[in-house]
Amino acid sequence: MPRLKLFTGNSNQALAKEICDYLGVSLGQATVSTFSDGEVLVKIDENVRGSIVFLVQSLSDPVNNHLMELLIMIDALKRASAKEIIAVIPYYGYARQDRKDQPRVPITARLVADLIATAGAHRVLTTDLHTGQIQGFFNIPVDHIYATPVLLDYFRKKKFDDLVVVSPDAGGVERARAFAKRMNAGLAIIDKRREGPNRTKIMNIIGDVVRRDVLLLDDMIDTAGTIALAAAAIKAKGSGRILAGCSHPVLSGPALERLNEAPIEELVVTNTIPLKGKDDICKKISVLSVASLIGEAIKRIYEEKSLNSLFV
Repeated sequence: MPRLKLFTGNSNQALAKEICDYLGVSLGQATVSTFSDGEVLVKIDENVRGSIVFLVQSLSDPVNNHLMELLIMIDALKRASAKEIIAVIPYYGYARQDRKDQPRVPITARLVADLIATAGAHRVLTTDLHTGQIQGFFNIPVDHIYATPVLLDYFRKKKFDDLVVVSPDAGGVERARAFAKRMNAGLAIIDKRREGPNRTKIMNIIGDVVRRDVLLLDDMIDTAGTIALAAAAIKAKGSGRILAGCSHPVLSGPALERLNEAPIEELVVTNTIPLKGKDDICKKISVLSVASLIGEAIKRIYEEKSLNSLFV
């Protein structure tokens, strides 16, 4: 792959290096720092003229800094005459603001999509969008892959007693149903009411969880309010052991404290977002790598091959 180059900002350098190891390439040299007033400073430190460049950057905390790094690096690569720029966004921030659910609010997920395309990206590769409709916000091609194969491989090695996969809200039913089918497990749904940003109330449990092992499955966990309340409600119904899994461990605010107190035996996450020692505070967390999954997608995009077999 002589023309392939892979760069990264400051959001998830460890994952970028793992992807490079999978592909057998060196990480591109770039300076990404700030001026004293906080402005992002970017300089590409090697020739990229005519190259196909993959730029790995998760839009994780601090979200706005990492978004600006992504946009400015895309602009720098464009002005350095890169032939094609693919934004590899393992975690797409602002994805929860994907619709007008009340008057006078923005659709920020669309705004971010416009910014990425306007900056000069030719394609986007991302993992487990909060809602699939975000793909339609882009006027450039979007390859949307899932961490499901990584999570499935891990949970299939576990021994469960009459497993039921539980979606913590109605929006995740499709994801939970597909996972339950591949695990040959039952399905249940949490009926919750959102009372404001990061505030939820469990209303009901739809499905049978009594004396059954439970796997709570979500795309992301932010303050862990939903997952902690769901686990408590399920345990109160007389379930067996409870495990949880998600693709994006945002884990902000009181998340770690809530997870430590929740009746969850293990929380399995991927490295789309670096934990930065959070797994030391909460010993329940196990981290799986999506480097080979993203690396294989990058290889197939570069070689103009189908990504169909990655969608399971």
